[in-house]
Amino acid sequence: MTHRYKNATKLGYKRLLSHRIEKIKPADYWRVLLLRTMGNFLIVGSLFLIAKTFYLPVREEIRYFVDKTIQKKYIVSEVSTSNFKLQREETQPKGLLAKALNLDTVEILTPQDPNYSIVIPKIGANSRVIANVDASDEKTYLDVLNRGVAHAWGTAFPGEGGHIFLFAHSTDYFWNVGTYNAIFYLLGKLMKGDEVDLFYQGQRYTYKVINTTIVDPSQVEYLTRKTNKEFLTLQTCWPPGTTLKRLLVFATRVIE
Repeated sequence: MTHRYKNATKLGYKRLLSHRIEKIKPADYWRVLLLRTMGNFLIVGSLFLIAKTFYLPVREEIRYFVDKTIQKKYIVSEVSTSNFKLQREETQPKGLLAKALNLDTVEILTPQDPNYSIVIPKIGANSRVIANVDASDEKTYLDVLNRGVAHAWGTAFPGEGGHIFLFAHSTDYFWNVGTYNAIFYLLGKLMKGDEVDLFYQGQRYTYKVINTTIVDPSQVEYLTRKTNKEFLTLQTCWPPGTTLKRLLVFATRVIE
């Protein structure tokens, strides 16, 4: 009796399900399919946008963490030679992680353009500098920041004894942060005493960080500051990936 009841129940369920399927109209089917497709597209699009936005900052943070873990050193060199690099690698002891992953603990940073470049050993930054960029023209400087670091028009050049103003990693909207170069993403890691090197017209100029500060975008007086000695200001957006604030790093030239 129980067996017959179970069979009858299953048969009734199948007939009900079949009846419901038959009642679904073709228009309803395509409507549901369209809504599901649009929903999946929005999910995938959102994930892509998030990845595009935060890929560069996250990549740079991971690189910096790995460099600190394996105690990697960046050596600034005006001329890159394979012999010099080989000697450094042979004399630099490797930690357990560096040995396990076969990672180099020394890297030579040669300026990308001897006519005008910036190299920051602590964060492994190395980029050409584009001179005389109008910092008030958003269209102009955003185009430049796709290719390197911008030197603000009207400020001094290395060796002239005035105020040098360089900026990078700017964005118009947060979702476009991945469009621009990642040179200054790690600028917030710099502390007093850290080294910044500028190469200009074949000459090397070394600066030491003396202070950092965070300001509002409207505080542009730092751009036109006056100084009686050679002074360098580096600017980037803060926090990384936003346009909320500006991080400024100040450095003075080291004259030997």
